[in-house]
Amino acid sequence: MTDNITGKTVVITGASSGMGAAAARHLAAKGAAVVLGARRADRIEALVAEIVAAGGKAVAVATDVTRRDDLQRLVGAAVDTYGRVDVLINNAGIMPLSPLERVKVDEWDQMIDVNLKGVLYGVAAALPHMIAQKSGHIINISSVAGHKLFGGSAVYSATKFAVRALSEGLRQEMAPHNIRTTIISPGAVKTELLDHISETDVQKANQDYVGQIGVPAETLARLVAFAINEPEDVGINEILFRPTAQEL
Repeated sequence: MTDNITGKTVVITGASSGMGAAAARHLAAKGAAVVLGARRADRIEALVAEIVAAGGKAVAVATDVTRRDDLQRLVGAAVDTYGRVDVLINNAGIMPLSPLERVKVDEWDQMIDVNLKGVLYGVAAALPHMIAQKSGHIINISSVAGHKLFGGSAVYSATKFAVRALSEGLRQEMAPHNIRTTIISPGAVKTELLDHISETDVQKANQDYVGQIGVPAETLARLVAFAINEPEDVGINEILFRPTAQEL
């Protein structure tokens, strides 16, 4: 079986909980060195301690993906510590769903800043290193909401549709540089993402639904590993997954 994970340096944003933390544990257990970015420094430092205690390699860098300099520092830490950056997982995201008629403009701005600009800042930080290496892999986390809309998802879906468009453009442009791209679009996954919903009626409806059918964050971790583990001449360009019970 191909082992294309051991020895790779993987940068992960939004690594303090949920899918980002699950991916960090899973990839570290498979021999990757993981560089973890998130705003909650105490969380990622604790995760680093856990990974190192288990025999893995990890470092933490406090990171706000809405700040371009933070992404530069995060990727720079990977290069300074491990000599290169092989994979960037743009995982950080927020999902404060609400109907447009409630005009939650500040939340719209936050989603654009985190879900779209944060991905662009990550790409901008990693690409020069990957182009110089003539290899690399950028994995952008979109969503089922990047394929279809549902109640209250208009702006969130807009950001996730944009991530898919950006990723396809990146795939086309980076092919000559031997840089792979993957979009992963999760369905209902049990994470803290629903905590960002400020509208109590919308939050309750989504918590009830995801609580019933949602799959664990480790599901995403396995699919990330699958995409990375394929040989360098194979690009897994898009993965869309849902709980079997999810109709949406």
